[in-house]
Amino acid sequence: MSLRCGIVGLPNVGKSTLFNALTAGHAEVSNYPFTTIGSNIGVVPVPDPRLSELERVLQPEKTTPCTVRFIDIAGLVQGASTGEGLGNQFLGEIRQVDAIAHVVRCFKKGDVAHVFADVDPLRDIGVIDTELVLADLEVLDRAIAKRAKDWQTHPREHALERDRMLAWKESLERGDFLRGLDLDETTRRELKTAGLITGKPVLYVANVSSDIEAAACDELTRRDPGARIVVIDAELELELYQLDADERAEFMSELELTETGLDQLARAAFDLLGLISFYTVVKNKLQAWEIPLGTPAPIAAGKVHSDMEKGFIRAQVVSADELIEVGDLHEIRNRGHMKTVGKEYEVQDGDVVEFLFTG
Repeated sequence: MSLRCGIVGLPNVGKSTLFNALTAGHAEVSNYPFTTIGSNIGVVPVPDPRLSELERVLQPEKTTPCTVRFIDIAGLVQGASTGEGLGNQFLGEIRQVDAIAHVVRCFKKGDVAHVFADVDPLRDIGVIDTELVLADLEVLDRAIAKRAKDWQTHPREHALERDRMLAWKESLERGDFLRGLDLDETTRRELKTAGLITGKPVLYVANVSSDIEAAACDELTRRDPGARIVVIDAELELELYQLDADERAEFMSELELTETGLDQLARAAFDLLGLISFYTVVKNKLQAWEIPLGTPAPIAAGKVHSDMEKGFIRAQVVSADELIEVGDLHEIRNRGHMKTVGKEYEVQDGDVVEFLFTG
């Protein structure tokens, strides 16, 4: 399953236009809030020049890239945490994703209705942030109330859980997102299992147009200097993806664009979770796989098939760069350049791996 990235934001900030461009799909777009009543889902390949080079030299029958599953979640409004604007339904959808792409309006366009009259990215972000914090507080309060009896009955046994959940609540009551805490991978999974949204990593998508206000994007950077921000003209991207490949290339050349904003977004969403890519070549089929940095070889094998993880013996590894240079796996083996690794080996970004296992 590819990583799931939810597209969120206020109504009419360009989410569905962006989604249509991302997937070349047909999510309904109009000049009214709540156009998207159900969440649309589209799977988008992650741009990977290294995979393209491997495909060029190996000429496999089939090539499969890593993907990001984008979910277009209908616009949130003030009061969403208490059910306004179908808020409960859409907050539930956000709880299921791995990461959030927060689309922010950074354009002036009089013919597009908006919940506010003026362009103010920080205010818009604040509305969404407040609703997500309130929603998490509600979930956490219920969880604490449910666990209180066990905490009182067995205080030592549940001390760590109690302290952790109370620390989360204290952070939320200050208005801080849980992702601002020092979270390890285990804690992130716990937050997701608990249905808490603000622990999820977020990137901001500044939706601009020809009348872009540079100051609007600058405000996003000043608000959170460490935030990931992708600047996109969603309408232009949709126009590009409605052209055939040759026309698109010509149009991009005229605009002096080396890559689309959507390529930047798909890659940013992939990088947001600290993922890396490794590759397999099996029966003349080349495939990229995504795993977190630091993943041991048996766990990486499990991405390919659960039987490989259960029966893992060892793996043989070579870097994609060397394979691209040599152009043939058999020649790599003849040179003795295939490295044999065991269960402790952490798969590296760009590894080409052959897993050996018992069936």
